[in-house]
Amino acid sequence: MTTPRGSSTRGPDVTPSAGRAALGRVIARGRAREVAERCELCGLDVPERHAHVLDEEREELLCACRACALLFERDAAARGQYRLVPDRRVRLTGLTPAELGVPVGLAFFVVRPDGTVSAHYPSPLGATRFELDPRVWERVVAECDVLRTLRPSVEALLINTARGADEQWLVPIDDCHRLVSVVRGHWQGLSGGTRVWKEVAEFFARLAD
Repeated sequence: MTTPRGSSTRGPDVTPSAGRAALGRVIARGRAREVAERCELCGLDVPERHAHVLDEEREELLCACRACALLFERDAAARGQYRLVPDRRVRLTGLTPAELGVPVGLAFFVVRPDGTVSAHYPSPLGATRFELDPRVWERVVAECDVLRTLRPSVEALLINTARGADEQWLVPIDDCHRLVSVVRGHWQGLSGGTRVWKEVAEFFARLAD
């Protein structure tokens, strides 16, 4: 894959353990819904729709019951290790995706606690990652003030311009892992096939529900 405009020349790497671990859970849940899920902090059963907490030390998303999720509503309560994944979704307008150098039409962008920004591109093998040029991100944020409120590590800017789409969203990071799962699970051949793009379109339609 050609390095996107605005990105460094550093080669791509596969989604880190946070992505792999979270993605594995998403796939497993889809195949075995009958198995009760548990809070990975206290062990209590959790419903199908539940919160997630990011363990930054292990780079891992954890299922959380309501009580445990409430403990980490304030970042200070976790002493820097755990971050509650918020549930807000905001549809954005006015961005120029070409400025971000999205080569495949589908990507998400995550701000780290140190202020750097990583770009992730879902693929049949997971998510390819690049470091985004800080100057590019500054220009994009200048176009959309709400991006200044993006919470580090646990929220993302999600872009879809594939096949004529025009989707720009601020989403929780677990939505991005679900999208990676969709692409991995339905991709066929070199271009992905018709099924994967149908599933991607349905994924974005559900964001608006």
